[in-house]
Amino acid sequence: MPIHHWPQGEQPREKLLAQGPTALSDAELLAIFLRTGVAGKSAVDLARDLMQTFGSLRSLLNAEHKQLCAFKGMGTTKYVQLQACLELSKRYFKEPLRRGDAIKNPQDTQKYLRAQLRDRHQEVFVCLFLDAANRVISYEELFFGSISATAVYPRQVVKRALFHNANAVIVAHNHPSGVNEPSQADCHLTGQLQQALGLLDIRLLDHLVIGDGPAYSMAEHGLM
Repeated sequence: MPIHHWPQGEQPREKLLAQGPTALSDAELLAIFLRTGVAGKSAVDLARDLMQTFGSLRSLLNAEHKQLCAFKGMGTTKYVQLQACLELSKRYFKEPLRRGDAIKNPQDTQKYLRAQLRDRHQEVFVCLFLDAANRVISYEELFFGSISATAVYPRQVVKRALFHNANAVIVAHNHPSGVNEPSQADCHLTGQLQQALGLLDIRLLDHLVIGDGPAYSMAEHGLM
């Protein structure tokens, strides 16, 4: 049955307008984006099939071009639109941390860094350099590694902090495995960074580990 024949309270668009986007399932939100289904299937049916095939919204959004276009009802246009939506969401979370903006709470920082790092396929070590008022000076990706490890050199972090005349630094790296708990090596590195930066009176505010789910904050867990 076409969606416009459904009871109004069950139609995704009308449901969103009446109850807000959080009331909709992933499939219903996706159906609004798809707009149309295929022969014998509504947009919601198509969205549910996509979710079942790919297993999750995240896997769907990270699907490769050929993989997505092989699915009946999808094509290059929808692939491009999905990629544009994904990039817009990343830029949305990035926007509060533009140069000159103050870090007001840890949650904004974590959302920003998760958007940057969660779906990277190799480990990336990044730094947020801040001034004395915790305003963002710069975001930099400093080290890249394999799936299993990244070589991070505290001296280079200190060098970049001095270059920016930073008063504080937040560092983060991702675990492509999805496990967001720090390893012993991560904890050791945090101590090295804290010591090296501290010699120059530069504060290391946090070291975040990005995996699936919420970011792991070493500061919040008393590991620094």
